[in-house]
Amino acid sequence: MKSTITEAFDIIISKLESWLTTTIEYLPNFALAIFVLITAYFVAKYVNNITYKLVSKKVQQESVAQIISRISAVVLVIVGLYISLGILNLSKTLTSLLATAGVAGLAIGLALQNTLSNTVAGIVLSFRKKIQIGNWVETNGFSGEVIDINLKEFVLKEADNNIVIMPNKMILENPLKNYSLTTKMRVAIECGVGYESDLEQVKALTKETIANAFDQVESPEDVEFYFTEFGDSSINYLCRFWIDAENMLEKLRAKTTAIIEIKKAYDKAEINIPFPIRTLQFDNKLAFENPESLKEFSNN
Repeated sequence: MKSTITEAFDIIISKLESWLTTTIEYLPNFALAIFVLITAYFVAKYVNNITYKLVSKKVQQESVAQIISRISAVVLVIVGLYISLGILNLSKTLTSLLATAGVAGLAIGLALQNTLSNTVAGIVLSFRKKIQIGNWVETNGFSGEVIDINLKEFVLKEADNNIVIMPNKMILENPLKNYSLTTKMRVAIECGVGYESDLEQVKALTKETIANAFDQVESPEDVEFYFTEFGDSSINYLCRFWIDAENMLEKLRAKTTAIIEIKKAYDKAEINIPFPIRTLQFDNKLAFENPESLKEFSNN
C-alpha cells in the first residue's frame, strides 16, 4: 500500500517537474509572445487613428469611418495573436478557433443577411464620389436632398421637408438620378395661345421675355421654342432654356419666374392664353319636329 502511494506521489512530482522544466524552457517564448501582443495592440491603436483620419477625408459619414478603422485595428490584433501563438507552438489552436469562428460567422451571416447587406451597401455608397451628402437625387420614386448615408439606411429630405428613409440595399440595386452632378438644368414651359394670335410674334416675344428674365440666358437665340399641336382651344407650344442650378427647387423657382414674366408680356401685348371651351347645344330638333316625344320624355 505504501509503495503504491509512493509511486503515485513520484509520478505527480515528476509531472510537476516536467511542467516546470517546460515552463522555464518556454519562458523566453512566452515573454516574446506577450511582447508581440502588446506591440500589436499599440500598433492597432495607431493604425486605427490613422485610418480614421484618412477615411474621414474621403467619407463624410463618421459611422462608416469608425467601422473601417476598427476593422483594420482588429485585423492587426488577429495577426499579432497568430504570431504569438506561433511563437508558443500553438498555431494549430488558433486554426481551430478560426474554423469555429468561421462556422459561427456563417450562421450569423445567414441570420442577419439583410442587415449585413445594408451595411456593406452603406460602405460602398459612402465611397461613391457621385453620391454625396447635400446632393439632390431621385431614386425609388422619391426625390430630395441627401442628408445622411449611414451603415443601415439612406436618408432623403424631400422638397416638402418630409424625411424618407430607405435601406442602403435599395439604393445600390436601383437606378439613381443625381441632379447635383451638373451645374446646369433645363427648364421646360408648355403653354398655348389663341388661334387668332400672330404666331411669329408669340415666338419672338416668348424668347425675348425668357432672355430678359434670366442672366444665364445670354440671348433669345439660346431659347428653344417649338409649336407642338393644334389644341382644342389653343395652339400649343414648348419652350425650353438652360439655367445654372443643381437641385429641383432652383428649377421650380426658375419655372415660376418664367411663367410670371410670360403672362405679363402676353397681357401687355394682348396675346390670349385661352382656357378650354365647351359648347352646349340646347336646341332639340327631334323635339321640335315631334312634340309628342317631348311629352313622353317629360312624363317619364
